[in-house]
Amino acid sequence: MRKFLWGAASAAMLMAGCVTAQSDEVKEKPVVLNYTMKSLDGKDVDLSKYKGKVVLFVNTASKCGNTPQYEGLQKLHDKYKDQGLAILGFPANNFNGQEAGTNEEIAAFCKKNYGVTFDMFSKISVKGDDKAPLYALLTSGAGDEKLAGDVDWNFAKFLVGRDGKLVSRFKARTKPDAPEFLEAVQTELAKK
Repeated sequence: MRKFLWGAASAAMLMAGCVTAQSDEVKEKPVVLNYTMKSLDGKDVDLSKYKGKVVLFVNTASKCGNTPQYEGLQKLHDKYKDQGLAILGFPANNFNGQEAGTNEEIAAFCKKNYGVTFDMFSKISVKGDDKAPLYALLTSGAGDEKLAGDVDWNFAKFLVGRDGKLVSRFKARTKPDAPEFLEAVQTELAKK
């Protein structure tokens, strides 16, 4: 009986060690980048690949008054991608059905109309009961209550620093060339 108990206790300690090792590994990845999302073409993308970059999360839509922001986002991507900016677009149909298309239609629209080359992902929900876990974290403020709150409309922007922490967010109507937005991006890019 003693042998069995010792064996069970040893196994439990070993398993606890494994859990601790896994927990330590997870802690190394910034929390916001702990997700795997689907690209527009259906491939899994581990967001930890953006670790060390300044990451901009934007919920997008093809039939919105803010849709022309794709152009500004593309210019931002072209200007700062080599300095470490990664723009991640997440199409969402949460606001007045303004993104009803399929992933294939969204990809074609973005390429044809705005020449989008920054990373685009499969359509998700960014609001409501079916909100994607990534957006549940972003809208919770990711540990910063001042940054918490629902997405207000298409093209809301969440800025994550090189350390993987949410540092600021901007309402949908804030254009990619707005001075306060550009200043926030440039400030994060200047951090090494």
